[in-house]
Formats: sequence, structure tokens, C-alpha cells
Amino acid sequence: MLAAMPDSAPSPDSAGGASPRAGGDACPGTLRLHRADDGALARVRIPGGVLDPDRADALLVAAERFGDGELHLTSRGNVQLRGLGAECGGGLAALLTDAGLLPSAAHERARNIVASPLAGLDGSPALGPWLTALDGLVCGSAAAASLSGRFLFALDDGRGDVDALGADVTLIAEGADCLLRIGAGDEMFRIPAGEGPRAALLAAEAFLRAARDSGAWRVKDLPDDVRAELVHAIGSAAGDPVHRPRPRTAKTPEPGAVTGPHGNAAATAATAATATAICVDVPLGQLTPAQWQLLTDTARRYGNELRLTPWRGIVVPGPFDEGGAAEALRNLAAAGLVTTPESPWTGVGACIGHPGCAKSLSDVRAEAGAAVGPVGRLPVYWSGCERRCGHPHGEWIDVVATPGGHRISHVRGERRDPPATVRNDPAALAATVAAARA
Repeated sequence: MLAAMPDSAPSPDSAGGASPRAGGDACPGTLRLHRADDGALARVRIPGGVLDPDRADALLVAAERFGDGELHLTSRGNVQLRGLGAECGGGLAALLTDAGLLPSAAHERARNIVASPLAGLDGSPALGPWLTALDGLVCGSAAAASLSGRFLFALDDGRGDVDALGADVTLIAEGADCLLRIGAGDEMFRIPAGEGPRAALLAAEAFLRAARDSGAWRVKDLPDDVRAELVHAIGSAAGDPVHRPRPRTAKTPEPGAVTGPHGNAAATAATAATATAICVDVPLGQLTPAQWQLLTDTARRYGNELRLTPWRGIVVPGPFDEGGAAEALRNLAAAGLVTTPESPWTGVGACIGHPGCAKSLSDVRAEAGAAVGPVGRLPVYWSGCERRCGHPHGEWIDVVATPGGHRISHVRGERRDPPATVRNDPAALAATVAAARA
């Protein structure tokens, strides 16, 4: 399978491969910090969002020692540390290396892997072996060190949640096989499940070769003819073609207790007694030290694992003893985390906004909080400028700060409805957003 593609080479010891796009890839990492208005920013890659409590402790130490103490979840299940001192790079890298969070300096920005956060917890296939194998293969490939910090792998347990994120290379579990998708196209290729991680790496290496002339960072950036040739080449070396559209909207984990095959349930005493995991959402993805410590302690008491989701939530696997899930959810709710789907914060997201970002035209986090109301059918994302950093995928309500107010539009994949503009009137803004989400 994919035998026509060359094997990967051992990893170099030096940090950072060259970006395939001219001018370099400025995506932040832990060795390349980004300067923001509130200090330097580090993005720590957490493949699959999976953390054990000891590594979670190390992240909190890093945030408190070098930054503002808070931990920010990203739309790829990674962690950002903000408010860092400009000269903290060496100490931060040493701390993260000692904790096992920086296994390869050359690949620290290439370890972008999202995975279905409920995999193996609700009757779906477990993805741990795939995740371990793919991360190891990426860190062992000299070519993969040149992947952009934006290039994304996705491991989907078959429910379509992370397949909906539009990754560059996606593996989807399907019985004894898996499906390999390149970019967002409908065509996939069926291969034995055990060959999936290596096929994903070889597809990424093939992308890098295809991108040499175009300077593309992601599969979607390739010219149409080059992208078609890439998919054809991978298909010729892979397995049987399968045509299946990428899901437009992800079915994300609902806050509460995970109690049975492919479903969540509210945290009642009756259901929590059989919980295999609990899920919480994090308002605007921003965690205080006390919240992070409580989550870490909960994980250490039960399943000894945290799973950060691409929707700025956290799954704590169990198993939970009788009443344990209900107690844990009560404690997490008291700490300010979202533990039921009925929370007004459900589906609300925002970029960092002003004053943390110099490009932002508004304090969109404060505005999002002021506009929180009844739970909407659609997620809403507030952006301080046209870049829309961290915005969701699929169907959502887009709120963008502009010099003349806020522009609100309904996004459906690649389509966008005509926008409505609300000038500086907080009450009208909240009402318009609520109506759009309904």
C-alpha cells in the first residue's frame, strides 16, 4: 500500500524545517513565539488533544512561571500560553521537553493531529494506537519537519466529527479498514486499518513534493490541477476508491456524562452511575489555574487522562464510580465550566480580541459575554478583524468587528448569506445575533 512513495528518513536534530511557502511560516509554536499586545504567545501542540495529568501539571507550571497563568484552548485541541516574557523561550522549552511535550524540536509545529475525542468511550473504535503511531512517524520523518504549522491531520472514529474540520489528511475508521481522505474532496481510498498512520504520513510527504512550486501551506492552497494530480497519485498507490462527501457540520460532544454507545446524557444521578466519561465546555476556551487544576485532579482520580477537543472543550475519561460523574460535574460547574447543553455559553466562541491582539478592532470577548442569551441552534463566533482566527467549520454565525460596527452573516461551509450590519448598539447587536442563531 502506497509502496510507490519513498520511505521517510530519520529526524534531524536541529529545530524547524523550512516552510514550503516563500517567506516562511509564521505560525507560532513553543520554540518560535508570537509577539502579541499582551506579551509573547506560545502554542503547545497536543496530538489528539490527549494529556496525562503529569503533563497537564507541567503546562500549568509553564503558564504560571512564564505567562499570565491562564491556559487557552485552540480550535485544534492545542494549548496556548499568553503573556509570556520575551526572554522565556529557553526555560519554556526545557520545561516542556522534560515533561515529554516536546519530543522533537524539528517537528514541534508539525504535530498537528486532531482525533475524535469520544473515541473508545461510547462504543466507537479506540484511536490511541493510530495516534501514537502517526505522531511517532511524523517526528521520525525529515520531510515532515517542513510541514506548515497549519497543515492538519485528522483521525476520525467513524462518527464524522473531526472529518468535518477539513483536515489536509484524514483517516476514518471503518471496521477492519480505514478510509483515507486528502483535503476536502469527496474521493477517499480504502486501506487496511493497520496501514492507516503510515499512509497518512506518506500522503503528507507527497503533498510537500506537490507544493514545491506553488508554495502551498495546505492541500486546499494547491492549484486545482496540482491537487487533482496529488489525489490521483495517492489513489494509484493506495486502495479502492470510495466516494463520500465530507460532513458539513460536526456532531460535537455535548457537556455532561457519556453513558452509552454513541451518545451523551444529562448528568442525572441515574445516568451518571454508568458514565464512561464526562464532557465540559470552556467558555471562550480560557481556563484559570484553578479550573485547570480541578480538571487535572479529576482526571487523576478517575481515568488518568484529559482529552482537549477542537471545540474548546475537555473530555475526562472514566470509568466513574457510582455518583462520581455527577459529583465531578457539580464541582466543575461550580468552578465556572459548562456541564450541560442548556448553558447560554454553549456554542459561543471568540478570538482573543482587543487588547490582546493589535489587529482587533474590538474587545469581542466582552461583547460575546454581554450578548450571551438563550441557547442558539447554531454556533456563533466573534472575530475582532477579518482574519477570523480560530473560527469554526461547517454551519455557523459569523460576527466580525468592523470600523463601522459588526457584520453578521450565516456561513454554510463555503457559502455565506448576505450579511447584516449592526452599528454600535449593544442591545441591537445581541438581538441580531440571537435571531441569527435561532
